[in-house]
Amino acid sequence: MGNRGMEDLIPLVNQLQGALGSVGQSCHLHLPQIAVVGGQSAGKSSVLENFVGRDFLPRGSGIVTRRPLILQLLNSDTEYGEFFHCKGKKFTDFDEICKEIEAETLRLTGSNKSISPVPITLQIHSPHVLNLTLVDLPGITKVPVGDQPADIEYQIRDIIMQYICKENCLILAVTPANSDLANSDALKLAKDVDPQGQRTIGVITKLDLMDQGTNAREILENRLLPLRRGYIGVVNRSQKDIDGKKDIKAALESERKFFLSHPAYKHLAEKMGTPYLQRILNQQLTNHIRDTLPSFRSHLQSLLLSLHKEAEEYKHFSPDDPARRTKTLLQLVQRLAVDFEKLIEGSGDRVDTVTLSGGARINKIFHERFPSELAKVCEFGKLRQEINYAIRNIHGVRTGLFTPDMAFEAIVKKQISSLKEPCIKFIDMVSQELCSTVYQCISKLSSFPGLRDETERIVVTEIREQESKCRDQVLMLIDIQLAYINTKHEDFIGFTNNIGIMKGGAKEFWFILSTESLSWFRDEEEKEKKYMLPLDNLKLRDVEKGFMSSKFVFAIFNTESRNVYKDYRCLELACNSQEELDSWKASLLRAGVYPEKVSTLEDGFRNGLEKFTNPQLERQVETIRNLVDSYMSIIYKTMRDLMPKTVMHLMINSVKEFISSELLAQLYALGECTSLMDESPEQRQHREEVLRKHVALKEALAVIGEVSSSTCTTPLPPPVDSSWIKHHRYTWINPKWEIRLFSTEHSSTHLPLWSLQFPLTTT
Repeated sequence: MGNRGMEDLIPLVNQLQGALGSVGQSCHLHLPQIAVVGGQSAGKSSVLENFVGRDFLPRGSGIVTRRPLILQLLNSDTEYGEFFHCKGKKFTDFDEICKEIEAETLRLTGSNKSISPVPITLQIHSPHVLNLTLVDLPGITKVPVGDQPADIEYQIRDIIMQYICKENCLILAVTPANSDLANSDALKLAKDVDPQGQRTIGVITKLDLMDQGTNAREILENRLLPLRRGYIGVVNRSQKDIDGKKDIKAALESERKFFLSHPAYKHLAEKMGTPYLQRILNQQLTNHIRDTLPSFRSHLQSLLLSLHKEAEEYKHFSPDDPARRTKTLLQLVQRLAVDFEKLIEGSGDRVDTVTLSGGARINKIFHERFPSELAKVCEFGKLRQEINYAIRNIHGVRTGLFTPDMAFEAIVKKQISSLKEPCIKFIDMVSQELCSTVYQCISKLSSFPGLRDETERIVVTEIREQESKCRDQVLMLIDIQLAYINTKHEDFIGFTNNIGIMKGGAKEFWFILSTESLSWFRDEEEKEKKYMLPLDNLKLRDVEKGFMSSKFVFAIFNTESRNVYKDYRCLELACNSQEELDSWKASLLRAGVYPEKVSTLEDGFRNGLEKFTNPQLERQVETIRNLVDSYMSIIYKTMRDLMPKTVMHLMINSVKEFISSELLAQLYALGECTSLMDESPEQRQHREEVLRKHVALKEALAVIGEVSSSTCTTPLPPPVDSSWIKHHRYTWINPKWEIRLFSTEHSSTHLPLWSLQFPLTTT
């Protein structure tokens, strides 16, 4: 059985499991334990009750075990039970333990026979037990009952796999003798996760219920359907015995007599029965702990190291010390200022690789979202119509000969005023991101709810004040732009005449495009004008580039089928490059000479507009539109540059400066520093849990250190041929940690039978 130090490991593991499980970390520490797996009515509960010698598990039809029950058996002088969910309360009446299990199960699963993976942990102290840790898992079922979900079978399998996949878990596969062992669900699952059979122990129940003339001798001798660790047979109480309240001690005596008297089993009587099974499990669990001791010790040491600094601080912690409270307040505010600045300015510490945060999100607002909002304002879908109405309203009853400046100024001011909405929205977006960043930093103050709430109130109030100042400043910037329309700006091009040499017909001429006409001269000195072509009723069309030609050609023609120049119905003009061609076509478009087939963009401009019948008015509209476009491009460029600078100065930098230099003073000015530093109940509980875990880990390592590395242990039996178990093949698929199980009978088609998703430990 090994030395006493080894014997102490099982209760120590239980103690450690309790210390860590109470704070929700047991899943991160794969403690050695035994998982009991089997189908419904396989006799799992009876085996566990026989170990304890008491009736304490709920019974009934269908699924009775609907939550995993972690059963920790500890040998002691007194007999009582204790649940981890109501620590400190000792149950000496085992009927009360049964009721508490039922009540705790109903609390999470309800009354519709559904299941939950959240375990119930029960510790039983008794002089009649050996040290063991077992997990009673829900029985495997095929058919949902009542209100159970249709996938109840897969849910149960998921829960079972969460436990038996752990390398530190021994598997107790329980199968009734009156069923087909080769098709045992428990053995199939065990085979899936333990193909070498190093962790699987077979238990055969209901040997007394086999048909007359049959027996399980060859199975128990491990000659038929062998397992590496073999099988142990047990005889549980029948339902009639349970209903008749047959004492478990009497049942164990009946079990002993059954094996001694049965002709097929009497030679195996010493290695059969519940007491022998209990001793074997104790020995195997102890040996299993010893085998996993090196990695177990390393894991405990790493946990202890991670807790050491925090535990040392808490050891000498005095919550009511005024000096400590003042020092902590100062440190927390300084840390808040540093964290906020790092999130805004960026830092290489703890880089988030999943989402943008802090300054990166604000940068996105600066250079992506704000320009996008401006672009929505820049859409000129109705601009031509507005210019048309503005010109006509300015002229009134008269017909104007010249393009009115007032129309240009009215349209520009309307466009500038429309910038107020995206600019205010821009400030709101930055303000929201600042608040989110502050909340992210303040969340670290959750240990002191009073300080957290006051800090949040003060900083958010400051952000709102700076937001208001910034909004006023931005509105003033827009009002400044409205106050004076600077048509002398160096970037304001007005309407630029397109000037350049083009080939007209067979010769090259110097062409000049104005708002009224297209003129061409003999050369760039413009002394000898060849012709001036009015732009009225002109359109342009593309001309295919000739073979072996290096020129880019377009044509101008009259929509009323008149000659354009002398006897020519159209005038073909050739440019030296595609860029030059595009420039001329754009200038003609602004001058009111449209392509023969209007482009999609121009369709957008003209869609729903009043069709112009006055060529002079149309040219005036295009002239003003070109001027507005030029002037507004200056305004947009200015706002894209000034807005981030204004927000950075008035909001972001101001809030950073406030947190680093004024926040502490405002907190002190409240005059309630003592109450601000009151701990939250969660922080107090966390401190206690850290200290308790620290003590438990040190104690565990101390006991492990006393264990001799030469402790005697029972060697693992040699491998056997277990190919008789019809198991499912599974594959590991990263990074989702998903197991997809496929039937070996359909391996060519790979039809999935079920999918399990949970963290898994691989070796």
